[in-house]
Amino acid sequence: MNYYVIYDGNCNLCVSLVRVLESWDKGQLFRYTPMQDLATLSQFNITSQDCEMGMILIDANAPEKRWQGSDAAEEIGRLLPVGNGFVAAYRALPGVKWVGDRVYEQVRDNRYTIFGKRSTTYQSAYPIGCRGTESCSNSN
Repeated sequence: MNYYVIYDGNCNLCVSLVRVLESWDKGQLFRYTPMQDLATLSQFNITSQDCEMGMILIDANAPEKRWQGSDAAEEIGRLLPVGNGFVAAYRALPGVKWVGDRVYEQVRDNRYTIFGKRSTTYQSAYPIGCRGTESCSNSN
């Protein structure tokens, strides 16, 4: 099973998190595209308004199955080795999910102020459409 991660390629925090995922996963489970790649986004009927709600995770085998915002972050965590236990505990604790959703929203809405904005859009070494586990392009 494979998943597509749609991230803000201009956000320092978002890019740092994608780079961590890339280093762990090496393109085995996740492929990436920045929200600034309008051609790829249009293939999935994703609008700029959709992107304003935060990162998007798409099931590559069933593209109609999607997670967004904090739900996408949780699902990515759940898919990682040993992540399922942490996410299950997080979701089970009363009120923690609600607080996590509010924190995600605040970070999402203030990410450039808090973490800064890149001067160029980060392109993943494991883009959507790339085959195999080797790096398909040069990342910046």
